[in-house]
Amino acid sequence: MTDTLRPPATAPTVTVSTADAPRKLNRSLGVVGGTLLTLSCVTPASSLFVLVPTLFNSLGTATALTIGIGAIICVAVAFAYSELGTLIPSAGGEYAMVGTLAGRFAGWLVFIQSLIVVMIVPSVIAIGTAAYLAPIVHLSPAVAGAAVMLAATVAGLLDLRANAWITGIFLVLEVIAAGVVSFLGFAHSQRGASSMLHGVLADSSGATSGVGLTAILAAMGTALFVTQGFSTAIYLSEELENPRKNVARTVLWTLGLSTVVILVPVVAITVGAPDLATLTGGDISAMVSGWSNSAVGTFISLCIALAIINAGIVMVIQNSRVLFASGRDRAWPEPVNKAFGTLNRFNAPWVSTLAVGVPGAALCFVPGQLLTNITGVAVAALYLLVAVAALLSRRGAHKSSPAWRQPLWPVLPVLLIVVLGYVLTQLDTTALIWTGAITVAASLYWVFYLRPRQESRWVITLPEDEQL
Repeated sequence: MTDTLRPPATAPTVTVSTADAPRKLNRSLGVVGGTLLTLSCVTPASSLFVLVPTLFNSLGTATALTIGIGAIICVAVAFAYSELGTLIPSAGGEYAMVGTLAGRFAGWLVFIQSLIVVMIVPSVIAIGTAAYLAPIVHLSPAVAGAAVMLAATVAGLLDLRANAWITGIFLVLEVIAAGVVSFLGFAHSQRGASSMLHGVLADSSGATSGVGLTAILAAMGTALFVTQGFSTAIYLSEELENPRKNVARTVLWTLGLSTVVILVPVVAITVGAPDLATLTGGDISAMVSGWSNSAVGTFISLCIALAIINAGIVMVIQNSRVLFASGRDRAWPEPVNKAFGTLNRFNAPWVSTLAVGVPGAALCFVPGQLLTNITGVAVAALYLLVAVAALLSRRGAHKSSPAWRQPLWPVLPVLLIVVLGYVLTQLDTTALIWTGAITVAASLYWVFYLRPRQESRWVITLPEDEQL
């Protein structure tokens, strides 16, 4: 049974019969389980070994500085997520929060940005599997990525608590891999930490060039993407025990831990790379082998491959919850809504899981850099819209609602809006065009299908639950 949350502009009430309403997700996760799943979705090792090399390619020694700036921005974002996620705990995540506070069209735009992210990110990570399976078997990146996505889809159909343990075990392995890389990098230090404050690139011939502020800003979308997964706690809010407290704890713990697990090895690699050309090349496995031996390099590569599989499992779990919630909130024609809201015997939204995993396997055959750039644009736009909603979180009935409240409000949301608005102007033009085109198409869907059916479509809901 659900009750309708009305956004600032009065929304129509939709009466949902018990027989027609989708079943509730079970509250089976505590802070530890939620943090394991959420940290696995950040996938520190897969972000480190799949996304960070592209930053080394374009930023050289400025990579750690760029990620650090991105992490600082994400602290303010995490505060906004924590407040809004405890105020409006829904599997719909950002769109439920923004739609409730800023109106249903704003919620729809947020849903589209989050949908771009949830459909593309698992594929971006999965494509990196092939490089780290090379010591055992040679596969094309697209084929290996598609296989990982299909395996993650199967795992996503199982019980959530079981998946928390599976991903927890894999997470230990990826943290070990990050720790080994950190130890080896610092043990073979070639340059001081001050080298990271003035970015330098080098090509294969050894010729060097400086890295300016423009290049750092252009890479900020990827830097935000590196730690983006902390928002998973919001998507799991209907399955977290005592969400009013545990959502914020999970978000903040995840961001802090993931920043450490990612940034420390990046610093170690930067100071330990034998020369700047090797650092710019971004082949971390080769550097590990050079610092130790081929056996250690193979071990690290296998840990990374497992980390990527782990990331795929958690992302499919998270992303299926977004589609589940969109079906419950009637974003689609009725047959699609019912399909997305269907749960299997493990209480997993199985149709939504397949709808995420199978297209994700197909996206592995699209150029990875384009997918990464599009995701960076969508993440920045998503954070900006969440910051706008955070400005509206303390008005009307929401002002006195029980929730975790962020410090320095409204200063932090305003700063976020300004910074992220500027960052968007600096991102890849092709990615901006693709993301803009998708957003325009979605807006037309709103105008011609959802808006004329306000009595029965896109009504944001929360399950009744005395534990909220």
